[in-house]
Amino acid sequence: PGDQEAGELGLAAVPGRQAAFRQALEAAVHYARAVGCPRIHVMAGRVPLGTDRAAVAGEMESTFIENLRYAADLLAQEDMIGLLEPINNRVTDPRYYLNTPQQAAVILEKVGRPNLKLQLDLFHCQIMDGNLSRNLEKYFPLIGHIQIAQVPGRHEPDSPGELNFPYIFELLESLGYTGYVGCEYAPKGDTLEGLGWLRSYWESRGLQHGGTSKAAK
Repeated sequence: PGDQEAGELGLAAVPGRQAAFRQALEAAVHYARAVGCPRIHVMAGRVPLGTDRAAVAGEMESTFIENLRYAADLLAQEDMIGLLEPINNRVTDPRYYLNTPQQAAVILEKVGRPNLKLQLDLFHCQIMDGNLSRNLEKYFPLIGHIQIAQVPGRHEPDSPGELNFPYIFELLESLGYTGYVGCEYAPKGDTLEGLGWLRSYWESRGLQHGGTSKAAK
């Protein structure tokens, strides 16, 4: 994430911070290797304070592409995947550079590295664009990781909100998604209480705790 006390939230697209980005990436690879994690979120960063987004868009994209190519080559040596996550700039972070899956897809195409993927957080995607079914179908070949939270409260999937998660989970299954679904939400209570929705979802699908089929037992 860079120097968060100085207001940074990633470095990959921030002009002039290339050396710090490479140093931070090497540290992230070191940690990922130690814990056996094959994916690293390469955070784009924020539009610098006092600058107009449109005025610096070209320079930030060029910096992003340069850093992502470097990252992809380094990660390939470790058999790791780099992930790009669009973060909405309407609610969560007005200055974040990478905001939509459309923008991420363009960047990924320009970088042209197979070990860079889209980290699609449905919370951010819903706020920026909606149209989740079509977006999941369209960008599915690029997706390396999925994250979820209800909109607008960013709580559990079964909390009141706009998204129909049982439908979304079935859509992901039908598309052939076999990766993890990251629960990037703020639980209303404690962690275990906040996972109660998952047990209820499994039961609704005829599954036991842990996602195993009752029929198999």
